[in-house]
Amino acid sequence: MVWLKRFIACSTVLMIAVAGWLWLTMLSPWFYERPSHLPSIEERTHGVFVYGTLRYSPVRWVVMGSSGNPQAARLEGFTKEGLDLAPDPNSHVEGLRLEVTADQLLRLDRYERLGVRYERVKQTLTDGSTAWVYLRLPTLGQLLNTSPAQQVALVTYTGNM
Repeated sequence: MVWLKRFIACSTVLMIAVAGWLWLTMLSPWFYERPSHLPSIEERTHGVFVYGTLRYSPVRWVVMGSSGNPQAARLEGFTKEGLDLAPDPNSHVEGLRLEVTADQLLRLDRYERLGVRYERVKQTLTDGSTAWVYLRLPTLGQLLNTSPAQQVALVTYTGNM
């Protein structure tokens, strides 16, 4: 009987921790404010290519409140490195193409920390359709540990100055 009480206590703590993390990530006024320099989102349906945690339906429902009508998709010219993408002309990444509203795209931007951790760029998928893709912004450490020529290439690639 003691093991059952411990199991229930541990499960309760775990559920509270997950709920707290989701609230902090998706709803709290802390930890993310959309940068003012980002353009507004057009009121239309947007295509988004996802390749990490957003491939999983429960995550999409929590993040954007919808499944996004997922379709299998492939992005050429990139390789997956953990939860990020890196340019690689000889590789491709398998993922899903989602259809999202402007409000759902705004929620995805918050989840991905657009302008802070990731940028959203338009890419052409293998089937010829276009979709937004979240690409990791270079960190200060990456910029400091590269040559001046590599720094210019990183800044040019990500469009950041």
